[in-house]
Amino acid sequence: MKLRAALVDDEPLALERLGRMIEATGRAEIVSTATDPAEALEILRRIPVDVLFLDIHMPGLTGFDLLARLPSPPAVVFTTAHPEHALEAFRADSLDYLLKPVKPEHLEQALAKAERLRKGPAPLDVQALGRALSQALAASQRPGGESPARIAARLGARITFLDLRDIVYFHVQDKLTYAMTDGKAHCVDHTLADLEQRLDPRCFLRIHRAVLLNAAWVREVLSLPSGNLVLRLRDTRGTELEVPKGRAKEVRSGLGI
Repeated sequence: MKLRAALVDDEPLALERLGRMIEATGRAEIVSTATDPAEALEILRRIPVDVLFLDIHMPGLTGFDLLARLPSPPAVVFTTAHPEHALEAFRADSLDYLLKPVKPEHLEQALAKAERLRKGPAPLDVQALGRALSQALAASQRPGGESPARIAARLGARITFLDLRDIVYFHVQDKLTYAMTDGKAHCVDHTLADLEQRLDPRCFLRIHRAVLLNAAWVREVLSLPSGNLVLRLRDTRGTELEVPKGRAKEVRSGLGI
């Protein structure tokens, strides 16, 4: 009998990709998906599942917050864009994780663990493991942690490497993520959530659900009567990006204003 799986990730593209990969294995059926952790919590209280694929960093409730509110959590596979060294110490039969972008062989291993756990009588104390993992992640995110200096971009079979300092912003269009240099778009194999977790938050700011901005390229900030912000960039096109009111305070803080 196939595993009953639930998926929770606030990035729709990441959720869709993981769902396709799970279905392709033939080892599990997806009984629920959610991009809103609060909505997912209500679903999981009603629908029993064997394994929960759970993003860690989400707005409102984190993955750990969601687990703490479940009376009887299923087997949990965390999905995260955090560097592997922050998580390796917590790999165990009762808990696994998938590092984004997810690799098929890692997914197969996680599903195999979930199958073994379904047969075993031992209860899962995922809350305790989650708290320990949360502490490790917090430590790995302190200033001075590792951050890549460049990122790979793909055009057909050709792969090029872009220096992060040359990237003006990342944005999502037609379900693809692009790195925008001064006047050119480059397709990259990461979701914005992956990039937000991998890159230095002092340099790259999430100004919109679909835009991750390199703060070094901001030339001018304008405040609109609506509460939104307009960021004028110093690229050759004089690009202007609008920040919704709900993110304005966070963006101002990130820009030091």
